Amino acid sequence: MTDSITRRDMLKHVGLAAGTLAVLGHENAAGEMGEAVETTDPIKPYTLGPLPYGYGALAPHIDQRTLRLHHDKHHAGYVKGLNAALDKIAAAARTSDTASVKYWARDAAFHGSGHVLHTLYWANMAPGGGGRPGGRVEKMIARQYGCYDAFASIFAATTRSVPGSGWGVLSLEPAGGRLVVTGVEKHENVDIIGAVPLLVCDVWEHAYYLKYQNRRGDYVDAFMEHLVNWDAVNRRLAEASYRRR
Repeated sequence: MTDSITRRDMLKHVGLAAGTLAVLGHENAAGEMGEAVETTDPIKPYTLGPLPYGYGALAPHIDQRTLRLHHDKHHAGYVKGLNAALDKIAAAARTSDTASVKYWARDAAFHGSGHVLHTLYWANMAPGGGGRPGGRVEKMIARQYGCYDAFASIFAATTRSVPGSGWGVLSLEPAGGRLVVTGVEKHENVDIIGAVPLLVCDVWEHAYYLKYQNRRGDYVDAFMEHLVNWDAVNRRLAEASYRRR
């Protein structure tokens, strides 16, 4: 098992198509996320991309201190942990130390999923965002849920009720060609294999506690009403639909 295969297998485990970050506009993202391209170039470690806006851009809904700590400390920790886990797996492959692989594979899944979901989370928000989505997302929501308000209530309720720490996720389930809303408690465990996340809301306490304390519902409402970048969600849907053909 090589390091490059490990990276691709990890991404399959979290249910994302290769090149996810390229769709979000991050430079070199396809290579970073393990795109299956034959190359003789050395494998580069994962890196923490910059936020697509300033630290204070989402205020007053997410304050500058929370955003700085969340991105520079928590997200950076996932990137560091992912690189460390993959290095350990590569070392195990060289030495045939298979006894340690089970632990490090789980560690890679945990940190890798955290890295992917946080990258989506930043792109899912924009200053002056929120409101109704428009485009194909709105049409699919209307077809499945009847109207946007019904969908928003389902997404918010699912996200608020995630036990402990986790994520609210809107995905495209490609086999059925439908949207699905799920609550993810342990983000290294995929709830529907192959579903492509389009919109994610982080409800680990570090995402909101400095401003909202235990009022997770208020944070989720602010996310939906003022922060969601529906243009990014529509781009994700278009890319996921194209890959399904």
